[in-house]
Amino acid sequence: MKESFDYTILAFAGGVGGAKLALGLAGLLDPEHLTIAVNTGDDFEHLGLRISPDLDTVMYTLAGLANPETGWGLIGESWNSLDALGRLGGETWFRLGDRDLATHIERTRRLRAGETLSLVTRHFCRSLGVMADVIPMTDDPVRTVVHTDEGALPFQEYFVHRRCEPRVRDFEFAGITSAKPLPQLLERLAQADALIYCPSNPYVSIAPIISLPGVRSLIASRRSAGMPVVAVSPIVGGAALKGPAAKMMTELGLESTVTALAKHYAGTIGGLVIDRVDAAAAPHIESVGIRTLVTETVMKTDEDKMRLARETVEFAKSLMRHGDGETGRQGDKETD
Repeated sequence: MKESFDYTILAFAGGVGGAKLALGLAGLLDPEHLTIAVNTGDDFEHLGLRISPDLDTVMYTLAGLANPETGWGLIGESWNSLDALGRLGGETWFRLGDRDLATHIERTRRLRAGETLSLVTRHFCRSLGVMADVIPMTDDPVRTVVHTDEGALPFQEYFVHRRCEPRVRDFEFAGITSAKPLPQLLERLAQADALIYCPSNPYVSIAPIISLPGVRSLIASRRSAGMPVVAVSPIVGGAALKGPAAKMMTELGLESTVTALAKHYAGTIGGLVIDRVDAAAAPHIESVGIRTLVTETVMKTDEDKMRLARETVEFAKSLMRHGDGETGRQGDKETD
């Protein structure tokens, strides 16, 4: 039975860290009180199939099917198709397991038959028992391009094939100016009691969603009307727990710290959840007008995910009471 949180949350998510907090939020809130908008800038076409890595990671995690060791893919996966593909000289750098292939085959079939990505995602989620609304940020194609010292690389080429080795110079979201935000995303953004940025990469997971036409201005309008916007830091002790966020920050000429993250989000969020190891940074974060919640942000167990989700929602509620932009630091339960 869900806890009694009569509070509507819109969460932006992408990747493993985002999926973990999304699971905690889904365990905390009734389905009608939660929408998870997922980055699709990582989507690409591979082996003739439409792959949606972030959507699948969130979907598999909420369904209890994600590989606990990697955070992505399916638990108990086998690799017979990939092995056979390799013997034939095919590309095997993007690891698609046998069961995972079924998702991509059926998604591709439905898209070619004229269904939208959002409709396919909803069907898949319900088929796997996921009741929370998991939505793509758009039904239109947006592709993240990483500009590096070796030239422009499609995101999956940079992230998986090249293992994030090239030095990052900038990011581009091809197709973003003509892409339409999913209508449900705009509706939930206009209605939500709070917006939460999950601990996902701020540059390639959260930024594509915010960069969709009209989304940034609607967030600003809702903040002005009192809706709190809270981010959970993916940076802990100067490192990213998963993914290349810290490396990207360093290569962009920034410090890989929660303070630098706060400056990146300054003016767009009212609260930042940081780990206890970064507690000394709280005054610096507050100096740019962002309230902080200092707690344990590393999610190793489902209990950790639920606890962090509960604390983040309660933190957001406190910002709504006291004003999104009011500075001040919070501990686990009370304001200092």
